[in-house]
Amino acid sequence: MTVKFTWLGHSAFSFDIDGHNVLVDPFLTGNQLAPIKPEDAAPEVILLTHGHGDHVGDTIDIAKRTGAMVAANFEVCNWLAAQGLENVNHMNPGGTLDLGWMRVKWTIAHHSSSMPDGSYGGQPNGLLFTIGDRKLYFAGDTSLFMDMQLIGMEGLDVAFLPIGDKFTMGPEDSLKAIEFLRPRHVVPMHYNTFDPIVQDVAQWARDVNSKTLSNPIVLDPGGSHSL
Repeated sequence: MTVKFTWLGHSAFSFDIDGHNVLVDPFLTGNQLAPIKPEDAAPEVILLTHGHGDHVGDTIDIAKRTGAMVAANFEVCNWLAAQGLENVNHMNPGGTLDLGWMRVKWTIAHHSSSMPDGSYGGQPNGLLFTIGDRKLYFAGDTSLFMDMQLIGMEGLDVAFLPIGDKFTMGPEDSLKAIEFLRPRHVVPMHYNTFDPIVQDVAQWARDVNSKTLSNPIVLDPGGSHSL
């Protein structure tokens, strides 16, 4: 089973899984790093980690145009349904979405979550993908937490980690997260979109190489990597 992921800037990623297209946190409008426009996206599934506007992003417009199923926590799905989306799949931490070609378990994340209108957005989440024999962990917006060690016990091929600091963990804590998670590869996200989260990603990659056993994969916006 082939897996290709493409960074769309910030925490937005597109996954091509044997021809199935999955979007995660599709913040494109207002994302100065985004290499595509919302109308260019054609997902089968949209996954959301939490309710903040820089993660829900263009979900409503994309889902209404394409009919994509949107899976998110209970409160986020309720809010999306109130905006007119019908194909929503309510999830919460510990639950697993099984589509046959992909399984996704909702994990905890330590952050906050409110919707673009300020209403309650429920528990923020990470996502643990099982795709064939591959395991991918998408941390979402989070600080460092000890239970990452449990996630690491899954045997991760790739971990997607925020490194921007200010609103999530920064480069230093991400190195400890890598130690807990022990992924073969690690991909940085949630950085350089706005001034408060600008980071020297080249230095981060050097630190990952020198201080951990994981391989850093640094993508330019629009850049892809295949497993």
